[in-house]
Amino acid sequence: MKIAVIPARGGSKRIPRKNIKSFHGKPILAYSIEAALSSGLFDRVIVSTDDDEIATAARRHGADVPFGRPASLADDLTGTNAVARHAIAWIEETGTEVDEVCCLYATAPFVTADDLRQARSLLTRDVDFVFAATRFAFPVQRALVRNAQGLVEPMFPQWIASRSQDLPEALHDAGQFYWGWPASFRRHDVVFLARAAAYELPSHRVQDIDTPDDWVRAEQLFGLAGAAR
Repeated sequence: MKIAVIPARGGSKRIPRKNIKSFHGKPILAYSIEAALSSGLFDRVIVSTDDDEIATAARRHGADVPFGRPASLADDLTGTNAVARHAIAWIEETGTEVDEVCCLYATAPFVTADDLRQARSLLTRDVDFVFAATRFAFPVQRALVRNAQGLVEPMFPQWIASRSQDLPEALHDAGQFYWGWPASFRRHDVVFLARAAAYELPSHRVQDIDTPDDWVRAEQLFGLAGAAR
């Protein structure tokens, strides 16, 4: 069985009720559910939540909510791999083998069915995980930090005088989805320490949504891109 697991706990603090907050006219988690369903890749699209209101919204938009997420996996410190492991274990305890897993964030309105399909094509037996990534807008090697005196200094002094074009481009996690084998989710708590491949997205379709300011920026980007569907 191939499954999508969408973690959506109810305890968001910086943006209250974030996972079901209206985003361009519908709960934001609806975009992830719809992308997963329309991809044609999954036998089950599961929302893992500890919240009845989120469960109701998820079912309304076509997802399966076959269990309540335990409180021990619904705090601020629980990683997405642990949530995926729980979903895998729950399904396998019913006697069904899980073959492939995609952990898809509930706040990823820019993700498309085609993204999921193309990223899946990178998941081979030589790879543990495939994740959505994008390029840093500025060379990270020339980053600055504040010191104890409040003044700035280079994070990497050896690179600070280098020209941008002479430095390798760096990627960062786009915070959208993580394809992996069940065994990979069981073995690893962190995606990037394993054999991970990046599926690169353009920066105009990437926005972390952790703060109210992030939310406003995401809505603006979504509207400008004409991504509403």
